Amino acid sequence: MEGNGSGKFSTGYSCLFMISFLMVCLGVESALTTDFYKDSCPNLTTIVRKEVKNAIKTETRMAASLIRLHFHDCFVNGCDGSILLDGSDGEKFAFPNLNSARGYEVVDTIKSSVESNCPGVVSCSDILAIAARDSFLLSVGRPMIFRRNPLQSGGNTWKVPLGRRDGLVANQTGANSGLPFPTDSLTTISQKFANVGLNETDVVSLSGAHTIGLARCTTFSNRLSNFSGTGSPDSTMDSEMASDLLELCQAGDGNTTTSLDQNSTDLFDNHYFKNLLSGKGLLSSDQILYTGDEAANSTTKSLVESYSSNSGLFLSDFINSMIKMGNISPLTGTDGEIRKNCRVVNS
Repeated sequence: MEGNGSGKFSTGYSCLFMISFLMVCLGVESALTTDFYKDSCPNLTTIVRKEVKNAIKTETRMAASLIRLHFHDCFVNGCDGSILLDGSDGEKFAFPNLNSARGYEVVDTIKSSVESNCPGVVSCSDILAIAARDSFLLSVGRPMIFRRNPLQSGGNTWKVPLGRRDGLVANQTGANSGLPFPTDSLTTISQKFANVGLNETDVVSLSGAHTIGLARCTTFSNRLSNFSGTGSPDSTMDSEMASDLLELCQAGDGNTTTSLDQNSTDLFDNHYFKNLLSGKGLLSSDQILYTGDEAANSTTKSLVESYSSNSGLFLSDFINSMIKMGNISPLTGTDGEIRKNCRVVNS
């Protein structure tokens, strides 16, 4: 991996200090702690890591899917595991998640393993947070993904603040209105982030998760021909890339997939931002971070440029933003519950 962050941002005590500082700023220093399960489920992280590793070994794409599940959970009702609830009125059937959000079966497997060791103790929302962290870690530096100590990755790690409890209701309406869409303007995306306490640095760094994973043609095909009624492809997309994608998408239905990061599909690195510099962002919501008047009038363009040349800065900011996102309105104390099955509330 180009620039694994070693020597570019501090590790160990500085990382723990950063976590503590963020938790104080967010007012949750007494609610979530990195050692919440130290006594009640001491092997939790080992259990989760094993199952996440198995899932990614079976399907590499699952790393991106688990990170996205955590993101889509936290943006609706806070980080409460509500995205996992079944039911036609649930968040799973909201437009941004329908036929898109995935990894539910992996979460079920993790939950089952955790329950076998620590019954009735660990929330589904905490499992999502740990699984997202491990998905990132196991994607940094691949193909050495299955080395003996995969979490020893040059400092690119963090201890997940824990102690969330699970929500009792899903919010499909909130998912439809609060989750960013691939066709949203930069102003709209930034506002949706601001609504949950995140800023433009978080917008850009968390968008960098698109360095791994796939997207369906339906999420970007509007850019490939007659974009906004122009009769031509989106002028901000590389013309050769647009032509190749049009051929791909015309050959199938809207569910055909392609890599979000065309030249670094499974490696969590800063290549996504290099793509944006050359008009090779796949989604409109990716490319507008760099191209257009909105980007020029915000901090997103300069951040893209910085991340494209400094992978250590990107990874450091991504970690900070993941910590912030994981602290969006958690249920703690006696609020909510610890679900026995992540798909349904306890009876």
